[in-house]
Amino acid sequence: MADIIKKATREAYGEFLVEAGAKRPDLIVMDADLSGSTKTGMFAKVYPERFVQSGIAEQDMIAEAAGIALSGHVVCASSFAMFAAGRPYEIIRNSVGYTNANVKICATHAGITVGEDGASHQTFEDIALMREIPGMQVICPADAVSAKILLWQIIEENGPAYVRLGRSAVPVLYIEGSMQAESIQIGKANVLREGTDATVIATGIMVPEAVKAALALAEEGISVRVLDMHTIKPIDADAVIAAARETGRIVTAEEHSVIGGLGSAVAEVVVQNCPVRMAMVGQADTFGESGKPAELLEKYGMTADDIVKAVKGLLV
Repeated sequence: MADIIKKATREAYGEFLVEAGAKRPDLIVMDADLSGSTKTGMFAKVYPERFVQSGIAEQDMIAEAAGIALSGHVVCASSFAMFAAGRPYEIIRNSVGYTNANVKICATHAGITVGEDGASHQTFEDIALMREIPGMQVICPADAVSAKILLWQIIEENGPAYVRLGRSAVPVLYIEGSMQAESIQIGKANVLREGTDATVIATGIMVPEAVKAALALAEEGISVRVLDMHTIKPIDADAVIAAARETGRIVTAEEHSVIGGLGSAVAEVVVQNCPVRMAMVGQADTFGESGKPAELLEKYGMTADDIVKAVKGLLV
């Protein structure tokens, strides 16, 4: 995968906003003093009259977003994931979730790959927080191409959604216009590789790592199915159950805490329908630290090698 094109999902988000602004005059974009980093500034330059800069006041931003949405608009509100999901949680729950407001919380800089910004900015709890809110869709794209496709689908649906985006450039897995890309749909996992010995269900930046792991395991004669679970909620229960029944072993991989995220969501489906052996690759019950993203992923056990070890552990 070293030669593959890389692009950050936050870059795709900025491009999407400009494109959507032309087609959706009801689109309002909001930010909490980070428009350069979240890429909402791209929209602000083209549609300044539909851009709201809230400053470092995330609670106010979300409350305002709910009000604007309930007046007939669709709103994309952005900040770093730590501050978009964590700081205004109660406002998200009561003003957005409870009212079913048409607010899309598009949070960037999620997970350990925020890197040098350190533990205070590295959120591993956001998926857990968002998926427990009734009616809240939770989306975590694997690459720039799927990010745009899913964002378009999100703004065409009424109601709240949380879209998790990253800071770092990641491999582009999907080819624009291809059948595989066109098949991307909210609530439906994408099968990137078929396999019979185990299934790796991954989300976000861990999807390319899962593909790398599957390729490495294939060289050892181990057949691994890889699912891109870009939608954490509503999760594709049918794909999870099929994986459990047909491969007998499941490893989940996420740049998030192993508590409450993708692993927990998959386990909930598995235990109720087809119990099989599982392992979870993700942030253990720890905070992060400042460092280079690649080094942090290695230190905290979120690489292709860690997925390989987890699969082999289930085969013993």
